[in-house]
Amino acid sequence: MTNEAAAAAPALRRAIVPLGLGLGIVMVPVPAGLTPSAWHFFALFTATIAALIAEPLPGPVIGLLGVTIAALLGLVAPDPAASIRWALTGFSDSTVWLMFVVLMLALGYQKTGLGHRIALRLVERLGSRTLGLGYAVACADLVLAPLTPSNTARAGGILFPIIRAIPTLYGSSPGPTAHALGAYLMWTSFAAMCVTSSMFLTALAPNLLAQSMLKDIVRIHVTWSEWFLGFLPVGVILFALTPLLVYQLYPPTLRASAEVPRWARAELDGLGDIKRSEVVMALLITAALGLWILGGSWLSPTATALLVLCLMLLTGIVTWDDVLGARQAWNALVWFATLVTLADGLNRVGFLGWFAAGTVGALTPLPVLAKMTGIVLAFFLAHYMFASLTAHTTALLPAFLAVVAASPDLPQRPLSLLLAYTLGLMGVLTPYATGSAPIYYASGYITRREFWRLGAIFGLVYLAVLLGLGLPYLVALTR
Repeated sequence: MTNEAAAAAPALRRAIVPLGLGLGIVMVPVPAGLTPSAWHFFALFTATIAALIAEPLPGPVIGLLGVTIAALLGLVAPDPAASIRWALTGFSDSTVWLMFVVLMLALGYQKTGLGHRIALRLVERLGSRTLGLGYAVACADLVLAPLTPSNTARAGGILFPIIRAIPTLYGSSPGPTAHALGAYLMWTSFAAMCVTSSMFLTALAPNLLAQSMLKDIVRIHVTWSEWFLGFLPVGVILFALTPLLVYQLYPPTLRASAEVPRWARAELDGLGDIKRSEVVMALLITAALGLWILGGSWLSPTATALLVLCLMLLTGIVTWDDVLGARQAWNALVWFATLVTLADGLNRVGFLGWFAAGTVGALTPLPVLAKMTGIVLAFFLAHYMFASLTAHTTALLPAFLAVVAASPDLPQRPLSLLLAYTLGLMGVLTPYATGSAPIYYASGYITRREFWRLGAIFGLVYLAVLLGLGLPYLVALTR
């Protein structure tokens, strides 16, 4: 066997299951209510997701293959011109570009040294224990969450560049030393962000969309304070539990180091006074945060991020060659854009509507408590088919709320709120579940297998606490 053949053999073995799964679904008779194209697209989508898990090829290549095959076969739009327009829709998605630009902002933190300085300051104060750092990054997100209705902007544009600079201070980098500290901090920050995204009405744009749907479909008006109080016991427990749970299930090998804070102090002294480029970068990030908080009614988060990137280029914080050389950012752009397109295809071919109607119909004969649990569980787990929380909210929440409105035996306010509260939590499930997920995945600290495994574990934990505590609490609250 040649060296090339030997290198290709593992990839071919990893491709067997995704290909077999897709072909197996194609062989099944088309279910009633679906067109053959919709069923075949679902088979292609399932095979693509399975391939992302098995990874016989890089993620962006798998995404491109999935979109290209769907476009060539005309599974979403039979007209060739319409088919290729659909295939490229993900590359015009605002969340995709927001994710890309915040990775450029992270580059600015790195080039100016501002991220390094802030990381050293944080380590000096809290760096003697790894668990303390975990709670520190979680609390930083908690402070920003009520003011930033985009978890991509919040986590990716503000927190991630700082967090990414911390592990290297401890000698932890992507690869063999990732588990010393970096992997723990990355997952803690990401998982905590999913909790805070559900905790506050203004922490996530789909929350505001859900608020509008609750009012229009089930005639339930939820204020900011009512949203917060309804999630409060679940949010407090999950927020307090997350850094500790990560510490137990995904433990760092470096637990404590009394010497590191003293070393960080010495490093800070060695850096000297803050440089002009650091001041400019700090002002740009502050301006971005202000526009993300106050300018949402007239400027989208993506437009804000693009404006800041242009200013970074004009002020020399980064150069165009820096942008072209940001391989991780371009890699994440292609990967996430193709997944957004494929998820959109499921909606366009009618599969998601068929799935929602069938799922809810199958749950109808169950007792009230089992039906409520089943509806929330189905809505939550359906997010494996989405690469956008906004798309999930738009495509499925109206259908599920309509069933709630038409079922007088169900407690409508508690169940409607439970569905809305899942929106932030479900972002933890996959490397593509929300705009900030590809950013943390692209850091290189969390492997593909670990991301899927942790996503499933924390998704089930979050859902169990939401149902086990949130359901009876909301029922009692509405009496």
